[in-house]
Parts: sequence; C-alpha cells; structure tokens
Amino acid sequence: MHGGIVAALIDEISGRAHMGSDPLNPRFMFTGKLEVKYRKNVPIGRMLKIVGKAGRTKGKIAEAWAGIYDAETDELLAEGTGMYVNVSQEQFDLSRLDELGWKVYPD
Repeated sequence: MHGGIVAALIDEISGRAHMGSDPLNPRFMFTGKLEVKYRKNVPIGRMLKIVGKAGRTKGKIAEAWAGIYDAETDELLAEGTGMYVNVSQEQFDLSRLDELGWKVYPD
C-alpha cells in the first residue's frame, strides 16, 4: 500500500482515539505533528487490524498512537504517533453533529 495512504490511516485512527474518548462530548482535533514508522510493507488485499490509543492530554493538545497489523498474523506493519490540537469552539458547532453525519461508536 502506498505510504501516504498508510500515513493517512494512522493519522485518522490515532486522532479519533481522542475524538471518541467521550461519546457525549466528542473532541474534534486537527493534526499538529505526525511521525510514522514503516516496519514492513502493508499489503493490499489482506485483512488488516488498525488500533488507536489515546495518550497524554495537556490543555488543548493531545498525543495518540496508532498501529496497523496484519489481521491473520498480528504482526505490526506500521505505527505512528501524533500530536493533535483542539478545533476551537468558534470554528465548530457541536449542536450540528447529526446534521454533519458524525457519530461516535463506543467500544
């Protein structure tokens, strides 16, 4: 799989680790920094398992991790860490989440 697509998956999943951490109060964030480690080729046509974990939070900034695994062997293929920044409330109307098609599915 193209490295840019791998990075986009890691960015999306690690960012959503914080976004969905409180389903009643979703946290919308943008990426401030992203570091990706490509350990092995991420194959096309195989089942993958993608895991995101919320890390530290300090004020409006949060850290997160995500990994892409081969679903059959559980081998880590790529991983990344990101720093995410809250979208200001002036830029985002939380009362319109249904209208925007946003929904958080708890574990």
